Amino acid sequence: MKVTENNVVQQIRNKNEKAIPFIINQYGSLLAAIIKRHLNYQQQDYEECLDDVLLSVWNNIHSFDPTKNSFKQWIAAVAKYKAIDYQRRQIAIKNQHFLVPDINDSMMKVKQTTEKICLDELLDQLPAIERKIFEKYYLEGTLSSEIAKEFNAKESWVYNKLSRGRKKLKSFLFQKNEV
Repeated sequence: MKVTENNVVQQIRNKNEKAIPFIINQYGSLLAAIIKRHLNYQQQDYEECLDDVLLSVWNNIHSFDPTKNSFKQWIAAVAKYKAIDYQRRQIAIKNQHFLVPDINDSMMKVKQTTEKICLDELLDQLPAIERKIFEKYYLEGTLSSEIAKEFNAKESWVYNKLSRGRKKLKSFLFQKNEV
């Protein structure tokens, strides 16, 4: 059966694969405009997102209600929210923070070679107090509560110093193109 504007929803419900090329031909430019606007025109992300939109339409056609809106509006909304999800994922990737295992495995075991920064040079980027806290916590394995007692401070202060230290080291490594 030929797929048309009037029967595209029914064809998708019947799992007629010919409905997918019809959607791309009929609504492709609309979907492209919506997705690219949210993904800053990045081609690879656009293609992945478009694939996800089509798969989502295929798998969730049962949630389409023609009494609420048209198929065009519904597919545009699906595209918009998928693109926003991709955008959030991009932001999360860009804003990743080092976790304790990342620090122990990648930063603290830095080898002294011409290509890598030695551990002392890395820790020299921290103020003296932060360096001491960093060494005690990550190198000596001292509990944060014990470090807090030693500095007559709250445990949250120790975690704050560790967090700031990780950010400084991460920034330094990015400047040196090591991460």
